[in-house]
Amino acid sequence: MTPPAARGPAKRAARPRATPPPLGDATALSAGVPLGKNGPWHPPLGLGLWSVGRWEPADEVRTRAAIGRAFERGLRWFDTAEVYGSGRSERLLGDALAAKPPAPPPFVVTKVSWEHLRPNQVRAALTGSLQRLGRRSVDLFLVHAPDPRVPIAETMPALEALWKEGRVGAIGVSNFGLAELEAAREALQEAPLAVNQIRYNLFDRDDATPIRDFCRRHGILLEAYTPLLRGLLAGRYLDGARAPPEVRRFTHRLLDDESLPGVLARARRIRDVAKEAGVPMAAVALHWLREQGAAPLFGASSPEQVDAIVDAFTGPPPSSEVLARADRIALGDPDA
Repeated sequence: MTPPAARGPAKRAARPRATPPPLGDATALSAGVPLGKNGPWHPPLGLGLWSVGRWEPADEVRTRAAIGRAFERGLRWFDTAEVYGSGRSERLLGDALAAKPPAPPPFVVTKVSWEHLRPNQVRAALTGSLQRLGRRSVDLFLVHAPDPRVPIAETMPALEALWKEGRVGAIGVSNFGLAELEAAREALQEAPLAVNQIRYNLFDRDDATPIRDFCRRHGILLEAYTPLLRGLLAGRYLDGARAPPEVRRFTHRLLDDESLPGVLARARRIRDVAKEAGVPMAAVALHWLREQGAAPLFGASSPEQVDAIVDAFTGPPPSSEVLARADRIALGDPDA
């Protein structure tokens, strides 16, 4: 086991503050925030590749096409993990990046599994991820989820060592609660805890709200996965189509038989609000997250889905009044 004290150079070389690169075909995609004082610039909208290797081979073919379309539309943030398809997701992204390197360069995020949180395992996991991605470093390296059997005070110094070596541009966590976030921050000496990636959307927020407030206080960017609730907040499943089992499995009980009727009724009201405002329903969901200070991370399995979501994000934003009304509807206010 690599001892926690073996942390590479005593000081990470200072770098000039990152500046936002010009991106794609939409001004909205060139916004974002720097991670820490000198960290990489984090884009405002990202494509998550969690489903690669979970579903049918045809889905993977469509995902490859979706990645290519994301390049064309100017998306830079691509999120993967060593557990997605047992490395297949990282390999697919690496192949796409090698075949047609996007310009400007991508912002690549990967994660170490909750099964690999001992210091020597963390280092080995990153080495494997970099090999599959075909890269010397990644922009952001996350702990995918905590493991109660491994103290986070043992894991975070291992990530910090990789940060000092320049193999990762910033470090963060995913699916961490308040106590775990505080422990992760306290375990770091020099590197900032830059990101917490959590499930977060208009309907799925009870656990996220206190975490959002903590992250605001401590300068931690909140990345929001499932921002569209597996497509429901973009209009899917609102007119009778039933969500397939693989979707229902990952929606935190919001689409189970007991909860579904109420969720659908509120979602249809939000769709009506969006239609009255002349904006896509997805724009309401995505810009609501932006208003909360979160960066949405969406999934797509076709170029058409990429186009629809990028258009919703980069088009005229919903007004604050529309977002406030959608917020009240999602919370169950019958008078909104």
